Amino acid sequence: MLNNIQLKYTKYFLLSVVVILVDQAVKLAVYQNMPLNSEFSVLGDWFRIHYILNSGMAFGLQLDWEYGKLTLTVFRMLAMIGIGYYLINLVNKNVHQGLCWSIGLILGGAVGNLIDSVFYGVFLNNAPLDAITPWFHGQVIDMLYFPIVQTTLPNWFPVWGGHNFEFFRPIFNIADASIFIGVMIILIFQKKFFPEKKTNEPSESPGATPITDDTITPGN
Repeated sequence: MLNNIQLKYTKYFLLSVVVILVDQAVKLAVYQNMPLNSEFSVLGDWFRIHYILNSGMAFGLQLDWEYGKLTLTVFRMLAMIGIGYYLINLVNKNVHQGLCWSIGLILGGAVGNLIDSVFYGVFLNNAPLDAITPWFHGQVIDMLYFPIVQTTLPNWFPVWGGHNFEFFRPIFNIADASIFIGVMIILIFQKKFFPEKKTNEPSESPGATPITDDTITPGN
């Protein structure tokens, strides 16, 4: 049975593990049951499962460079280690638990996408054709698509008038969502998570004698 010391760390890392397991289960289910670039509706036109491969960062962002993917994967590995160490440090400092839970969400999302990048190029054979090696070049499986608004902007609209507009365009996954939620919680509650330290009032100079009625003599 876990003692209190182990539990204070374990509960946050368990959240990360749950995020990783759910993220990987959904990705592998999509891989096994859907052709690439196919989709089906979950909630009308507002929420769809759309299977795509993402060789870049969260929400489809790319590093357009020969070694961009390798750089991104190495960065994710370093970030995972850094976030894990930061979480342990936060727990040791007895900070607000909400901050620790948020970092647990971010850590789980980071590891979830790192697994894709490191292993999927080999075990799912989804590395880009021009990849120098399938290791560390796996493409991340994305599937959550929320085109809540699809319309054409009126011609009078500045810059984008007459163009098609879609909100929300990016297709993402559970890991991306976990990172986003963790970051948003920190931003919303940052004043509670990072309270300002109260500064002590300056003390009197050493050796100074306070002025009282007793120290005031007649004629002074």
